Amino acid sequence: MDIKSDIFKHGKNLFSTKGFKKTNIKEIAQSAGIGVGTFYNYYSSKERLFLEIYIEENENLKKQLIESVDLDQEPVKVINQLIMRNIEAVHTNPILKEWYSRDFYKELEQYYRNEGSKNIDSFRAFYMELFKSWKAQGKIREDIDDELLPVFLDSLVYIDTHKEEIGIQYFPKVTQYLAEFIMQGLTNHHK
Repeated sequence: MDIKSDIFKHGKNLFSTKGFKKTNIKEIAQSAGIGVGTFYNYYSSKERLFLEIYIEENENLKKQLIESVDLDQEPVKVINQLIMRNIEAVHTNPILKEWYSRDFYKELEQYYRNEGSKNIDSFRAFYMELFKSWKAQGKIREDIDDELLPVFLDSLVYIDTHKEEIGIQYFPKVTQYLAEFIMQGLTNHHK
């Protein structure tokens, strides 16, 4: 029996049904049939466990997105669909939805920035490839450096992490529009 994956599974269950804030370590331990001390042998905190669960959910979502979108469409459509589906998934998945809950991003965003940023890289690599192939096919402006291309989409992630300052009521609408504007700007010499 693998205690760590047990904790993970029960934690995920509880976080999904009760939310991050209302779930405590004692419940997770009880649910997994272990003592609280044993929990701490595997995870240093509730945040750490949640983050691992969150990152795994996020990875699964990326895989689904990449498989579900027809990458041969026009770039504007591809990015628009990726972002729309991402937003839909975030709002229907209770774990991912915590990204928009005040409790999550106050306590965990900083944590995610430090710990989770390496996971952003796998999606970034996917975008890099996508942009490079579009550029090679002449679908994207020549005058913009390759390195700069994924940075436009990275910046959307950073805007997202400042939703409190910008006004959470504008999300996710503002992200969708900005993605559209960016893609139109990158492809506009073909109009």
